Amino acid sequence: MTAPPIRSKLTTIRAALLAARAPLELVRPGAPVPCHTVRDHDVMSDDHTRVQEFFTARAADWDSRFPDDGPAYRAAVAALGLGPGATVLDAGCGTGRALPALRDAVGPSGTVLGVDLTPAMLEAAVRAGRQDHGALLLADVARLPVRTQALDAVFGAGLISHLPRPAENLRELARVVRPGGLLALFHPVGRAALAARQGRQITPDDLRAEANLRPLLAASGWRMTSYVDEDTQFLALAAREN
Repeated sequence: MTAPPIRSKLTTIRAALLAARAPLELVRPGAPVPCHTVRDHDVMSDDHTRVQEFFTARAADWDSRFPDDGPAYRAAVAALGLGPGATVLDAGCGTGRALPALRDAVGPSGTVLGVDLTPAMLEAAVRAGRQDHGALLLADVARLPVRTQALDAVFGAGLISHLPRPAENLRELARVVRPGGLLALFHPVGRAALAARQGRQITPDDLRAEANLRPLLAASGWRMTSYVDEDTQFLALAAREN
């Protein structure tokens, strides 16, 4: 018997929410319904195209390239302090490596959404069985199909470096989080370790530098509450301002 195509599981926003037993009230009025046709409802910018091309080329072996990151993801999720019943978004979820930890944190009564711009990454998440931990939506974090103040928290692994308009995009994340809700910007290695891995130098304009990130967050509706940049982890936590 032939297995159904992976892509068939990336259906509409409403169907994905229903499959994950997530409340339909999360859907923003006027949001595009078929989330596997992002190209149809909005002309893709060059930035979006570059991001998709970058991750499409790496999706198939993404998890195997970084097999030891699981504990770091779990520690970062734990730092959010999510409780049972919470509603959380994994923004730029990729292959969904944070979804199991997020589901464990919010329990069966909570809601976990994973949003990514690249179909191949979401398909890899489905192959890994991570759609069982949350609803996978093909959508743009710059224009989320989520109601205002619908979420308790946003988790973003490696996200900040791929935002085409960081201040504007962080404001969109702030829009969907309730006042007092939390944002975690995470990477399983720190800035210096990542630069060494990539064979480059850290530049003064690095958005993840505390001196740059703190005012950027403040201008986008967030107040940084914690900042860690070590070889084994980068984690900046911020609270949604009233």
